[in-house]
Amino acid sequence: MSLSATGQWDFETSAARENYDAALREYPAQAIIDFAALRDNMRHIVGMVKKPGSGAGGTEAMGVVKADAYGHGLVPTALAALAGGASWLGTAQSREALKLREIGIGPGRAHILTWLYNGARDPFDKLIGNDIDIAVGSLSGIAAVAHAARMAGKPARVHVKVDTGFGRNGFTPEEFDAALRSLRTETDEGLLDVVGVWSHLAVADAPDDKESVSATDAQITSFNEFVRRMESAGLPPKIRHLANTAATFTRPDIHFELVRPGIGLYGYEPDPAMGRPQDWHLTPAMVLQAQLGTVKDLPAGHSISYGRTYITPSATSTADLPVGYADGIHRSASGFNEAGALGVEHTGGPVRIMTSEGPRIVHVSGRVCMDQCILDLRGSAAQLGVAEGDTVELFGPGRGEQYGEPTADDWARTAGTISYEIFTCLRNRIPRLYRHAYDVLGADDIRLLDSSRLI
Repeated sequence: MSLSATGQWDFETSAARENYDAALREYPAQAIIDFAALRDNMRHIVGMVKKPGSGAGGTEAMGVVKADAYGHGLVPTALAALAGGASWLGTAQSREALKLREIGIGPGRAHILTWLYNGARDPFDKLIGNDIDIAVGSLSGIAAVAHAARMAGKPARVHVKVDTGFGRNGFTPEEFDAALRSLRTETDEGLLDVVGVWSHLAVADAPDDKESVSATDAQITSFNEFVRRMESAGLPPKIRHLANTAATFTRPDIHFELVRPGIGLYGYEPDPAMGRPQDWHLTPAMVLQAQLGTVKDLPAGHSISYGRTYITPSATSTADLPVGYADGIHRSASGFNEAGALGVEHTGGPVRIMTSEGPRIVHVSGRVCMDQCILDLRGSAAQLGVAEGDTVELFGPGRGEQYGEPTADDWARTAGTISYEIFTCLRNRIPRLYRHAYDVLGADDIRLLDSSRLI
């Protein structure tokens, strides 16, 4: 029987077991996502912003499910967020917003906001017809949405995006008077319903850094000035939203009417400088596991992978990990040693393996390849009991690599990036499997899912 570093998954039904086995036959890696963790993360956030004394009053929460729900799966994650109490869903792209409506999440169940588009080609008419809120942050955007509303015979619900210092999309203070005149004209004609105003914070994830706090304070001041100017123009926003995950946790003064947690829904803190997920009562929802390929013995002084960047320091066994950068495993998570051609030490991505002596962490050794990478087991596979077909864990909801429980934060640190990128880069050829769906969702929602992916 092969060893598993993720333990034995508990399958409540024979169908769940069959789904799991089918996924292992389909591909030698799986992303396993916990519905209960997604629900509970959202439930925690909703409870926090509605907590008496939080300054939030009637604050609602948006589940940000853009980018295929940070790689967790758009529809399953949206349903889990709603089960956790979210009343809004947010997508960057229009097609994801439309997909949520098409599968049956109606306006009576959740508002949906979308904010990134090609203003010359986007299907604004479909968005308006499906009661999807649209962000506008340019004069041409206002004109395009208003034109679509005229064709649809129905006003478009819009949220005005303002640039409070982030330097991305949204109206600057200098062009806002022109925007207000255009909004006023289109509103008076019945083409636009100005629902909200919003912006995005640049450094709310550094609440202990004085300079960053000062920058956030300046953005908040700018945001409030935009709101004042809207009110003076006779366009008072019904909904203000500025707080991302970091600000939701650390700045209750700007919860306003709506908060937009993104990474928090998936169980991670916005930046490791804020601590670990557990510090914020969050549980990472995804486990990324794989099954080992070839296991073999190598002598000391043997090079591994492209460029000879890693040379075995002693006789050892290696194992082929059958995922690579075509799967979204970052090439920057490669492992080098001083004996290699580059003459530098860089610890590769951490992987938890199970041995006859218990779990241990090994690392990617040598360059990450397109479809695979190599693990130096730092010992004899025969003695360790490691064999082809063993299940290993790249990351999951653990305490960290130092505890033998690697997380996406550990991979991000190794690759020189952030946990967000670790998730969103995972390609769809890795099957997504979902746990606890029947515990979290009702029968109507279960029918919206691919039953072959439920374990």
